[in-house]
Amino acid sequence: MDEPRIKVYGSATEITVAANAAGLRGLAERLMGLADPELRDGYHEHLEAGITLEEGSVSLILARDETL
Repeated sequence: MDEPRIKVYGSATEITVAANAAGLRGLAERLMGLADPELRDGYHEHLEAGITLEEGSVSLILARDETL
């Protein structure tokens, strides 16, 4: 299986999240985790360039916000 690769980039009006298949599955798993009924409002995850994202990416925060 391929290693997950995710890149986040964009402008003031548009953000792109590009990933290989393994990266898309990883993002889906993170989002499903955030939807878990056991988690409380405000739970979030940080994805950072060079750690969970490809170099050159902008940081991405996935957050659960029940006020939306």
